[in-house]
Amino acid sequence: MFPHRNIHKFTWTSPDGKTHNKIEYKLIDRRRHSNILDVRSFRAADCDTDHYLVVAKVRERLAVSKRTTQSYMERLKLSKLNETKGKEKYRVEISNRFAALENLDTELDINKSWETIRENIKSSNKESLGYSNLLDPRKQAKLQWLQDPSKINGDNLNNIRRETSRRVRNKRREYLKDKTDDLAKNNKNKNFRDLYRGINDFKRGYQPRNNLVNVENGDLLADSLNN
Repeated sequence: MFPHRNIHKFTWTSPDGKTHNKIEYKLIDRRRHSNILDVRSFRAADCDTDHYLVVAKVRERLAVSKRTTQSYMERLKLSKLNETKGKEKYRVEISNRFAALENLDTELDINKSWETIRENIKSSNKESLGYSNLLDPRKQAKLQWLQDPSKINGDNLNNIRRETSRRVRNKRREYLKDKTDDLAKNNKNKNFRDLYRGINDFKRGYQPRNNLVNVENGDLLADSLNN
């Protein structure tokens, strides 16, 4: 593959010096085969063996995960609205927020006015209801068990773990059911673009998103270092 003299391609020579073979190889994933820049053997390397040292020049591509752009929908603890105390707290909070909006300048841009109203509603929801997280009870139970590793706390942690796993499985089933329902709906309505896009998402599964690191002139960091 790489242009070299024959003496730099052989990796083993028989004791009589008449037979030469290439029996050592470098393996790499097909997706990253272009990262191999050169491979050759070095006969003069003292490895205390009758095989030659095989060296590969590899280009490393640095990447950074796009964690900062990841977004998810926060779910409110709507169960608090079924409680008298929680319902009253929400009513008072939202009333106070809207009372403060009565002095809002109506001559402002309608989009800015809507943004102000929306932010006040979101702040009221956060203050009175809060957000729910399936993993919060498990984290609290584990922290309590670490502080006091008693049998009661251990049993409580195991029970919460089982309950959390059950709820996560149910959420996953609901998610998959919604996805399959969307596929069936797109197939029925002959919306083939969204149908094939959804099928390909299922085939690919989870795909982490990476950004290659570039220097100021636009070159890849690894490439610029090699040059």
